[in-house]
Amino acid sequence: MVQVCCPVCGRALSTEGPSWRCGAGHGFDVARQGYVNLLTVSQKHSRAPGDSPAQVAARRAFLEAGHYAPLAARVAALLAAEAPDAVLDAGCGEGYYLRTAAAALPGTERWGVDIAKQAVRYAAARDPAGHWLTATAARLPFAGGSFGCVLSMFALTAAAEFRRVLRPGGLFLQVTAGPDHLLALRRLIYPELREKAAGAAADLPGFRLEGAETLRFPIRLEGGGAVWDLLAMTPHFMRISPAGAGRARAAARLDDEAQAVIRRYRAI
Repeated sequence: MVQVCCPVCGRALSTEGPSWRCGAGHGFDVARQGYVNLLTVSQKHSRAPGDSPAQVAARRAFLEAGHYAPLAARVAALLAAEAPDAVLDAGCGEGYYLRTAAAALPGTERWGVDIAKQAVRYAAARDPAGHWLTATAARLPFAGGSFGCVLSMFALTAAAEFRRVLRPGGLFLQVTAGPDHLLALRRLIYPELREKAAGAAADLPGFRLEGAETLRFPIRLEGGGAVWDLLAMTPHFMRISPAGAGRARAAARLDDEAQAVIRRYRAI
């Protein structure tokens, strides 16, 4: 059983009716949707950290349309081969990947954390069998050695924290964008592209790189709404010009390719 810890003092949290409390008296209410907000004021960098409700809605619509289903299936297969007793998705968003893997992980505790409360709220409502927390990956609210696997899908890698909450021999499954990921979208929204070199696998203290693979699959989007949903869930959304945004909104169709780099790190 995963041990959740108080984000204020670090003591173990236990269930007391509709709330979680620690021995020091700090309490956190369970929301109606079933998630718990463990993101303290001191851990916030803004009033509403993480993706905006509009970005959350866009990603939810895009993923649930099945455009990234090949990636979700591959992640589920890798998790099933590992068969951990507990898995954490650090930066879970709306919980799409953990929810997709649920059938392949019977008996596995599935935990997701994200800094965006709106995303976690949706994850909990959509998948009540999982455990969902609003929290930061920079300071995970779990006891050390709680998990057999940590998953990071296009999210920041907090290597020290991931190693802390993993047991020795546990798996860190890291998914990042390859150099040609969504190349057609980038050509649409930017006036010119800079060459993006393939990144080498990072040397993560406390981990040994066990293997890596690149997954490519086509994406066909019909209508500007679908193109806009894709754009809104990428980092490009925050840095494109008004002209680039206009071209994305006006696009009637986009044929693109996803390129996901999947690395398997073993905790040592």
